[in-house]
Amino acid sequence: MPPDKLASESAAAPVAAGVALERMRRRVRLSRLVAWTAVAAGPIALGLAITSAPTTVQAAASKPALVRAPVRSADPAGYAQLFLSAWLRSSADDATSAQARLAQSMAPEVALPVLAGGAQSLPDSVTAVRSVHREGGAWSVTVAAQYADGRLRMYAVPVVAGPSGGAFTVSGAPGVVAGPGRADVPASPYRVSVPNGDLSSSVGEFLSAYLVGAGEVDRYLAPGVTLSAVTPAPYSRAAVQQVRAVEEVAAVGKVAADGAAVHVLAQVEARDEDGRWPLAYELALTARSGRWEVTGLESGTVQEGGRS
Repeated sequence: MPPDKLASESAAAPVAAGVALERMRRRVRLSRLVAWTAVAAGPIALGLAITSAPTTVQAAASKPALVRAPVRSADPAGYAQLFLSAWLRSSADDATSAQARLAQSMAPEVALPVLAGGAQSLPDSVTAVRSVHREGGAWSVTVAAQYADGRLRMYAVPVVAGPSGGAFTVSGAPGVVAGPGRADVPASPYRVSVPNGDLSSSVGEFLSAYLVGAGEVDRYLAPGVTLSAVTPAPYSRAAVQQVRAVEEVAAVGKVAADGAAVHVLAQVEARDEDGRWPLAYELALTARSGRWEVTGLESGTVQEGGRS
């Protein structure tokens, strides 16, 4: 290439770069001018400015916005229980007591009880039994107050929960309401009577070890099953009163073939120095090497007496 042509091209390169840089600066200045003019003119003009801005501005504005998931307000059952306990132990005649101050701090707009002649029957226990979530952060919590003379009163306590679930306020005075109704109990699946035999003996021996400490629990467990006894042992004696099963194989007095599995419900009478206690346990057992071994334990199951 001739030297004069090479020199001219070398000189033209910086000029072209400078022109491109100047054009870029003009676009930036133009974008700023359009935006500031739109802000001064109002929201409508601002919207027009955004849609008519250069491509570089549109690309910057097209980044996805951060989306936050809505926070579900926490159940205020414990808060309502604490308030009602303090409120029932308060009196307008002594608004500076610790219980009165606690109740007022949790419900600033709620008046304290006015007691006749200063008499006050304090509840033995206060327990939240039901929570209903209404619109927004509004809740209604049913709280039971039990008294030493056997009385039971149910109160509906209105509570408002903050948007983050970490703040609550009792929004109105409690109201005495009827308690929750009684639900129908489904039919029990334990319909097979288990006779005295290997299965019932295994159940009784295991529960004696579990509740009384009569022997090691491990000896009654299937391989790989881990279950700890109740310690310290709460009872001096545990006698099985009745065993019922789900599977028909449990009706046979002898141990079934290896691998046979049964689910039983054992009614137990446990004794300690305070008296006799009727208890119930659901057990899963599997036959192995001529004996029944425990593979699972539950309590609080549906017992005999439900609707069929």
